Amino acid sequence: MTLPSDNKLDIRPLSQIYNNTVTTYKYYWFVSILDIVSKEGRRRISFWEIIVGMVAEAWYPIHYFRLSYGKSDSLYEQIIELQHKLNIPIDAQKTDIKKRIINNLENSQIKSLLRVFILNVPYRFLSPWIHFTTNADVSIQSKTFANNCLYAIDGEYIDVNSSWQQYLTDHYAILRDFTFWNLTIFLQKRNPNVPDIPSKLIKPIQRNSLTKQHHFWDAYIDIVGSIKCIYTGKTLHKNEYDLDHFIPWSYVCHNLLWNLLPADSSINSSKSNNLPSLDDYLRPFAQMHHNALKELYPRNPSNKLLEDYLVLDDSISELVGYSDEDFFRIYQKTFSPMTQIAANMGFSYWQNPLVK
Repeated sequence: MTLPSDNKLDIRPLSQIYNNTVTTYKYYWFVSILDIVSKEGRRRISFWEIIVGMVAEAWYPIHYFRLSYGKSDSLYEQIIELQHKLNIPIDAQKTDIKKRIINNLENSQIKSLLRVFILNVPYRFLSPWIHFTTNADVSIQSKTFANNCLYAIDGEYIDVNSSWQQYLTDHYAILRDFTFWNLTIFLQKRNPNVPDIPSKLIKPIQRNSLTKQHHFWDAYIDIVGSIKCIYTGKTLHKNEYDLDHFIPWSYVCHNLLWNLLPADSSINSSKSNNLPSLDDYLRPFAQMHHNALKELYPRNPSNKLLEDYLVLDDSISELVGYSDEDFFRIYQKTFSPMTQIAANMGFSYWQNPLVK
């Protein structure tokens, strides 16, 4: 990804800020600076304010998606610990996360958790402009904006180079995209079996509607009259159910039909983003899908929503024609590795409160 050129600036050092990166710190450090410079117009920023911005930016992907950041990266552990100590909701907005942490910076335990991020990051970030020797040496050279570096370091503050301020503001969106593009590449190497990493880096304003998926299951219920919730055994009627992501949305990050099933409304809050027991629920889950396909595909084989199932097999008609046991084996082959990988990442297994 190429950064916008500028007649007065050498952009090459900026394009090299993520070279030889071994942790996520630089990505979040730069995004935090960008937000403050472009949204507030300030050039003088404290280390601690930048770090709080880093935490707020990484809060969502860590709590919802449990991405691995690598063994040498402390951001995951520090954010989990901050959430426990300050009891900040995992779905809190970035502004609320920042406010809560800033209000607790006088707490020595909180400040100690964050201190790891000021030991090297502010100094090594300037490596494309200033050859790193020691933190003190980088700080001294930065004060003269050596090689027109991005900022000067003054104690526990940075002063953004006025030469760069307009560029950062004008190209804010592109620079954020540049950062998250590089962060995606970094994380894909550490999460090779995790789907759709780009969608897991930024909290969406809202999740996509499940209206079409509801129509699919409503049509099936119209035919058979009612269905049984595989989790509670309760009878479900049309328009009287929720759609459950069998493998949590926070892992798959999609609403494809083959991972959705009508469930009793009490289940979504109870099961949340936990994993189901495949021994208990995969067979009835697969059976429900096979039954629905056998009823709905012959009636409307051109239904575009059915294309969701092509992830499982090359042909919808072949899926419909499989025996129940063969269809189950396809689901088993699909869901067993996904569930294992999610469990390895830290997703917990759901304990059905109805099962003692």
